[in-house]
Amino acid sequence: MWAEILLVSAGGFLAAFCASIAGFAFVLVGAAVLLQFMAPALVAPILVIGSLIVQGIGTIAVWRDIPWPRMWLYVGTATLGIPIGLAVLALGPARWIVAGVGVLLVVYAGYTLARIALRMAPPALRATRGHDVAVGFASGILGGIGGYVGALVGMWADMQAMPPRDTRALMQPFIAIMQAITILGLAFTGFFTREAAILTATAVPALLLGTWLGLRAGKRLPAQGFRLVLLSLLLVSGIFLLL
Repeated sequence: MWAEILLVSAGGFLAAFCASIAGFAFVLVGAAVLLQFMAPALVAPILVIGSLIVQGIGTIAVWRDIPWPRMWLYVGTATLGIPIGLAVLALGPARWIVAGVGVLLVVYAGYTLARIALRMAPPALRATRGHDVAVGFASGILGGIGGYVGALVGMWADMQAMPPRDTRALMQPFIAIMQAITILGLAFTGFFTREAAILTATAVPALLLGTWLGLRAGKRLPAQGFRLVLLSLLLVSGIFLLL
């Protein structure tokens, strides 16, 4: 048990640090570490609760900047998408859908990082309500499949050239609410075991430390530095989804 406690704490710290800087990717970073050593059924509740803690704290930090109407639009459309994701997971080729999203993230992040390296100005797209509905709905489907609710929202925020604080103010409350909904689903399906509860509880100090350090680092990053971190996490997230 001690080995698992240390592993979960280390993975939780790294995931909390990255997510607090970029505003998302806790589940993806944490899963990349923990799934190498632990069963998915045990990892899922740990990551969802950890993500809720980290994103909840991050939400408090950006509370005054939250675009409530837009954020609730994302939540509403994503909630509609979750049952479809769960159905695909149970009946359809969920692996192919996740892999397709992985390809999208790798291509977008790789292309954009190349543009930055070549000093080409990024295009700033204007968001419409239809775009937000589509992104939110697709994020809900991915959330139902594997909890990947933040990746597409992060990509869409970058495509609009949103400032760092605005990006976090949109993403962190959205992810926190979606993870709370996911927790209810996990609870009804019996994923919360005694072992998962112990591992999650012992990782809380590491989660809090990683979140605190990540928030401090995020405040010190210039806009371009934040964008590089966000794109790098999108690239890594895409690669992980392809594995």
